[in-house]
Amino acid sequence: MSDEPIELRMSNGRMAFGDVPEQIDELLQEAVKARDVPEVCESLLWEAHRKGPRVLPVFYALYKFYFNRKKLGEAERVARIGLDAAALQGGFQADWSQLTARSTDWTAAGPARFFLFTMKALAFIELRRHNRDKALAILAKMAEIDPADQVGYGTIAALARGLDGEGGAA
Repeated sequence: MSDEPIELRMSNGRMAFGDVPEQIDELLQEAVKARDVPEVCESLLWEAHRKGPRVLPVFYALYKFYFNRKKLGEAERVARIGLDAAALQGGFQADWSQLTARSTDWTAAGPARFFLFTMKALAFIELRRHNRDKALAILAKMAEIDPADQVGYGTIAALARGLDGEGGAA
């Protein structure tokens, strides 16, 4: 049972994006190299999406790109599209609020695991957008469907709970 992380630096300097077609991996590698030239990086990521519209790690690369550039609206949009794609591939409901622990095997690598990672990302995006209640709703659902916290959403949940004492964000 392979449970490869979506992104991992390899000894040859390349990034491991999981089991993706070679042509998509090459575009993702070029995007990583071009990360200091945002327009080029973004273009390469969207080209990877055009060539592999169902390749889930491309969504990850895209929403992470936008998040890191503080384009939170774009990051959220791509994350939500990624959730839809993962649900379609995994054969479960795309609306995270309707999911249960029995909706799918949440311990399985692949679409279910990607969905959980992307829910975690969406919760963090919501926190950064100062939508704490939305973030907490996502995190509560994650606690229900993934009580073992396979993807580390507990860290985001602790951050969200820690905001209780803060009177407002800048």
